[in-house]
Amino acid sequence: MGLMMIDVVQAFDRSPITSLQADDATLLEKKLAIAFGRFKDRENWLKPYQRIEILHRLATLVQSQREDFGRLIAREGGKPRTDALIETDRAIDGIRSAADLLRTWAGHEIPMGLTAASTDRRAWTLPEPIGVVAAIAAFNHPLNLVVHQIAPAIATGCPIIIKPASSTPLNCVELVRLVHEAGMPEGWVQTFLPEDRGLAETFATDPRIAFLSFIGSAKVGWQLRSKLAPGTRCALEHGGVAPLIVDKTVDLERIIEPIAKGGYYHAGQVCVSVQRIYLHSKVQDEFIDRFTARVAALRNGDPLLAETEVGPLITPREADRVEQWINEAIAGGAKLFGGGRFSETTLTPAVLVSPPKNAKVSTLEVFGPLTCIFPSDTLDEAIAEANSLPVAFQSSIFTQDLQAAFHAAERLDASAVMINDHTAFRTDWMPFAGRHESGYGIGGIPYTMREMTAEKMVVFRL
Repeated sequence: MGLMMIDVVQAFDRSPITSLQADDATLLEKKLAIAFGRFKDRENWLKPYQRIEILHRLATLVQSQREDFGRLIAREGGKPRTDALIETDRAIDGIRSAADLLRTWAGHEIPMGLTAASTDRRAWTLPEPIGVVAAIAAFNHPLNLVVHQIAPAIATGCPIIIKPASSTPLNCVELVRLVHEAGMPEGWVQTFLPEDRGLAETFATDPRIAFLSFIGSAKVGWQLRSKLAPGTRCALEHGGVAPLIVDKTVDLERIIEPIAKGGYYHAGQVCVSVQRIYLHSKVQDEFIDRFTARVAALRNGDPLLAETEVGPLITPREADRVEQWINEAIAGGAKLFGGGRFSETTLTPAVLVSPPKNAKVSTLEVFGPLTCIFPSDTLDEAIAEANSLPVAFQSSIFTQDLQAAFHAAERLDASAVMINDHTAFRTDWMPFAGRHESGYGIGGIPYTMREMTAEKMVVFRL
């Protein structure tokens, strides 16, 4: 019986792109054995200068294919091409950042002589690769997310096997091809395209895996963590129901555009996409008028077209789900602005005002082109509502009141609070992490490198 094939289609119109051969249990075992063998062979670990050279060459290769990657992101993932090119630029910068960090990547001295028993000793730490990395990526940033897993692994000297999302594997496959073109010896960076979900769990929970990097749904991530082999460390990046507070002091002229970008970028398929807007009643009517008009002007369409601002959801089933959630909220009394179906895969951007607090759109991550507005009378009321869910990732407040900014920054339950910016702001060198059900561990190129590093202490007795 032959190996299964994975069909890859365009997100927007579901037309075929190509088919890739899936990996069965035999191929998984072969890849794990190769990776584990590379790690155990300490004499042939890549030197830091070799890793730097590979990363620099890789960045140059990706740069030379910038337009191709942008087009591929738009085709398989549905992200509008303008934003897809920005993703590519971020990926290139992330690869270079990983190389740059190696220039100061070092251990540190542990003080001795502080007690009589510790005299005549010197101690220091050495950073070593943690071991084989199993990486599982999500679909929504099909190039940059895998760079956030592959580049730190290369930099720290960890063998890595990466499983891209089954709907968007092509950017990962092409990036790994370029890794080898950049001079990486075979076996250090491998892809894994499992023929079924059970095999993905087998991969993540294998005892030869030292570190699991997971980007995806909370349900799957926490389930995998509960099944990891003893000693396996992990980082989980899930999602949130990102809250944004609009204070009574805002300049409405300046805040509509960033909030619209934060809510509808990549059709809302971002783990920190603006979803809950807590609006002070003093500016309620004017904000709703301005914001719904801007959202109505967002251009739906084929992500390959330069003018498209909001493309498809990753599958028609996801579009159906978001539509159902919106209808449920309307039945509960919410007022709808916009919405509707642009095509089988694509939804027209929507705004819901005052959905029920227990509705799915109010409590669960929508991952679609929708924001919800909740009027509030005080800042503390807005903060309390923002903190009311078991998820916590990035949050924000728009205000011209310095006291309100500090008050919110210190009281919002979030890993990051943006002041006068939307919740989806991110750079690739900053810490990026969910709290509570939203994740475990810290992402971002430098922080992932630390997660993939094991420090060894050396104590020298004089």
